[in-house]
Amino acid sequence: MARFLAYTSPARGHLFPILPTLLELGRRGHEISLRTLGAEVERARAALAAVAPGASVRPIAPAIETDLEDYKARTPLGAIRRAVRAFIGRAAHELPDLGAAIREERPDALFIDINSWGAAAVAEVSGLPWATFSPYFLPVPSRDAPPFGPGFAPRQDLLGRVRDRLVRALVFRWFNGPLPDLNAVRARAGAPPLDGLERACLRAPRLVYYTAEPFEYPRSDWPPSVRLVGPGIWEPEAPPPPWLALVDRPLVLVTLSTEFQDDGRLAQAALDGLAGERDVLVVVTTASVDPAAFQPPPSARVERFLPHAPLIARAACVVCHGGMGITQKALAASVPVCVVPFGRDQLEVARRVEVAGAGVRLPAPGLTPSRLRAAVRAARACREGAARVARAFAAAGGPAAAASVLEELAAGRGRTPARAAAPEDGAPIGAERARLVTGT
Repeated sequence: MARFLAYTSPARGHLFPILPTLLELGRRGHEISLRTLGAEVERARAALAAVAPGASVRPIAPAIETDLEDYKARTPLGAIRRAVRAFIGRAAHELPDLGAAIREERPDALFIDINSWGAAAVAEVSGLPWATFSPYFLPVPSRDAPPFGPGFAPRQDLLGRVRDRLVRALVFRWFNGPLPDLNAVRARAGAPPLDGLERACLRAPRLVYYTAEPFEYPRSDWPPSVRLVGPGIWEPEAPPPPWLALVDRPLVLVTLSTEFQDDGRLAQAALDGLAGERDVLVVVTTASVDPAAFQPPPSARVERFLPHAPLIARAACVVCHGGMGITQKALAASVPVCVVPFGRDQLEVARRVEVAGAGVRLPAPGLTPSRLRAAVRAARACREGAARVARAFAAAGGPAAAASVLEELAAGRGRTPARAAAPEDGAPIGAERARLVTGT
């Protein structure tokens, strides 16, 4: 049996998708260590204790838990640039944080968040087998897919190829502006420089990708390290709300982001636009937005948090911002989605929902109560498209497939040579000391 050390960025949307994989590894008899956001340590520890009683779950360094502030940007590309800056700022603190975790836990293999760029640099030079994981769409260029970011639909005609070539060059020039800063952090770990930020996704011997085709655009040129395993779906155990048993009609579930992005107007548009829909109950979960900001009509309920699984089981449609967690959770249950993207990777999520025929995309600048009402009605007719995606998710293998990828790594396939590791101060060290620090 092996000991796996998982390391996440400070986001529930990155912790929750890997918990089913860690639980599966625990059920197979492996030992689990986890470093994640402080607010979720106790909950993750309780979940893992059921299958891995000795699991070590501790918080990442407080300095890593910074706000992306991408919602302050004026454009989608500006939001991506802000997020990149935040990831690089966190990376400097991840060097000593993961280095200390490796010394404390002495793992056999590492499982690193794709947004934890400093931790990935430490993993790369540690000499340990390691994999990254991505719970959102990869910004990896492909001849079969449009450039990541703007949310373009795929086009294979001449005009589409020209569009993709020109826009890809512009996007990656903008995206790669902070590259020297990331390479400076990597140099402190002893890792080689990158020639593009997108290359950070592909340094690990394996990349566990928590989605599946055809929700992700089918590609003939996937890098050999990528393993599409379907979504990782997990939420804290909680009983359904008592009032749910009294509801005699389908739901429209409206959710806001758990990571603040100022998307409260989506909830208000839903409450206003769907107030007259008598055949459904509108349920809004506001998450990072204060629910007191809304006055629901009699045909709606508004609460900050509710367990989503029992609500989705009764839902005719899910209305959301396009976070991968809630979107894939709905589609895995064959529930169509109306996506109103506000930023981050949400333009890409919304477009894929539309292209898959699994729901409707409504751009945030055009959000009005009447347009949202029409979009929800159209999305409710996409049930078969959502069911098609659900079948593909199930066929991808899920947590069992992801756990098998990690077991292969721990068995010795995927080990990288030790060059350096990050000591307490993050300064580079030689290969001999790397073996002493990491135990390899």
